Amino acid sequence: MAAPEVLTFGCRLNAFESEVIRGHAVSAGLDDAVIINTCAVTAEAERQARQAIRRAKRLHPHSRIIVTGCAAQIDPARFAAMKEVDLVLGNAEKLKPESYRDNTPRIAVGDIMALKETAAHLIDGFENRARAFIEVQQGCDHRCTFCIIPYGRGNSRSVPIGEIVRQVRDLVAKGFREVVLTGVDLTGFGADLPGSPPLGQLCRRLLALVPELERLRLSSLDPIEIDDELWRLIGEEPRLLPHLHLSIQAGDDLILKRMKRRHSRAQALDACTRARSLRPGIALGADLIAGFPTEDEVMFMHTLDLVEEAQLDYLHVFPFSPRPNTPAARMPPVSRALVRERAARLRAAGAAALARTLAARVGTNAQILVERPGFGRSEHYAPVRFEGAAATGDVIRVNLTSAHPDMLVGQSV
Repeated sequence: MAAPEVLTFGCRLNAFESEVIRGHAVSAGLDDAVIINTCAVTAEAERQARQAIRRAKRLHPHSRIIVTGCAAQIDPARFAAMKEVDLVLGNAEKLKPESYRDNTPRIAVGDIMALKETAAHLIDGFENRARAFIEVQQGCDHRCTFCIIPYGRGNSRSVPIGEIVRQVRDLVAKGFREVVLTGVDLTGFGADLPGSPPLGQLCRRLLALVPELERLRLSSLDPIEIDDELWRLIGEEPRLLPHLHLSIQAGDDLILKRMKRRHSRAQALDACTRARSLRPGIALGADLIAGFPTEDEVMFMHTLDLVEEAQLDYLHVFPFSPRPNTPAARMPPVSRALVRERAARLRAAGAAALARTLAARVGTNAQILVERPGFGRSEHYAPVRFEGAAATGDVIRVNLTSAHPDMLVGQSV
């Protein structure tokens, strides 16, 4: 192997951190290593990570296998017990260059809850990626009853705005046209910084101080925590892309309360309405959980109906997966068969919504960030296959001529 291989599971924050990991591994001379950056959001994500570990060892029997990420942070002993694994690193340790040296103990996993700050990790770029992800926040102070991630990521910690600006300038100078701000609880940004600057203030200052940045995109937002300044930018700033992904999770008030979410059904709908009134044509995505404990058919229908009522364009559907030691794991469960069936119905509703959204954009023009030859994503994050020459990372204008259920087709102009 000519370079370390990093396999990434889970969120966009992990995608960013995998690039930090790659840089540290290269600097440490781990050219033959395979590093698995795990996710713990569902039992399936953990199963896939273990499967990837075994496959990596089969394909590269002489390579060093390093396991890190949220699943490794939460249960390091389980991964250390796998005969294929040479080193287990926690979520803090994986971002330290010294962790990849020969004197690191086989299990290096610290107390994530003891961390009080998050460093800005400068990177050279993103391998095979057109857009760059910037970690601006870590951890979460909320304790949703279904979620184990705070125990993998720790409490909420924010990167100072000046450090974020410096990193974005560096990436723009390297040719990146689009930057995605990411974090575990992105709308929790700033609460721990002097003056408690909210996410909207970060976005405003970033766009003002890096005028060369063409496209700024946000990862998942808590609908109840979007601050007034961010709402103003959504309505007024064209470089803040017209695409929001909302952490809604359910459309039934009792289920939301049992999830310990901070918004009601009405507040989720209000956020969608406000976004569309401020930015006509904006694309809205949402995370939704199917089959949460105690969910009956009426409760589920409230969530299913929300897809249409909120005019959602994209769905990320999670079948409920009980996570060890979380309150939801002790609640009366919905049968696994019913969880799967409800997830399938939600996904079908999401597929229909996406097909309608894409069809409605036929006949318009879009600004496409090219991800590979002949393919990119619009400012609304719609996937677009196009004819015409363009290099990865370019932003081109495309006339959208037709739509498939999951993709637009067009011609560069």
